[in-house]
Amino acid sequence: MPDTPRTPRPTARERLTLAAFELFEERGFEATTVDDVAERAGVGRTTFFRSFRSKEDVIFPEHDGLLGQIRDRLAAASPPADLATARTAVVEAARLVLRHYLTEGDLARARYRLTTTVPALRAREIAGQQAYQRLFGAYLHAWLGSGPETALRAELLAAAVVTAHNHVLRAWLRDQTTDPEADFETAMGEVVALVGLASGARAAGDGPAAIVVVRTGASDAEIAAALAPLAEQS
Repeated sequence: MPDTPRTPRPTARERLTLAAFELFEERGFEATTVDDVAERAGVGRTTFFRSFRSKEDVIFPEHDGLLGQIRDRLAAASPPADLATARTAVVEAARLVLRHYLTEGDLARARYRLTTTVPALRAREIAGQQAYQRLFGAYLHAWLGSGPETALRAELLAAAVVTAHNHVLRAWLRDQTTDPEADFETAMGEVVALVGLASGARAAGDGPAAIVVVRTGASDAEIAAALAPLAEQS
């Protein structure tokens, strides 16, 4: 008979993470010490500090790695990427973050409970969100041309992407949605339509914007006449 595949034994880091979250739920974050976590995991204090720098790092262990994945995805569509390529890169980079939390499952929900009740952890989570927003903002600013006139637009775009992602993530963490992936697509569609990443938007280097005002009640022929000069310029 073929051998039955063995379930890999959890690593010390995995045992420490599980032990820490169990103890935080049982005793509270502040009342739990590093020694408590190490003892529950069946390892020594030294092993804990080989895996994590502090109790807080047990809760936010993947932050740097996730930022690296986002940076790599955006870099794959570096300027002068066309609009469709840039839009896809931003949406897919944001989706990486959502799927990371979805894969964590109950661990992500336990982290959410902690960050909503422990001010220091909430502050660190906000700092992490700001790091994501800066990363998106830097990419969008470069894509828009890196000029001072595009800095505000890049920040607004980045804030919209992060806000839409967080809205969907919170709904999932609170058990308010059964299909976060679909909700994410809808949310990103709202961002694209709202803040200028839709197909009619322009990157840096395009011609100047034009605003056409057509009075209410104008006929189709009048509207076509108003738009004709723009069509000739495009």
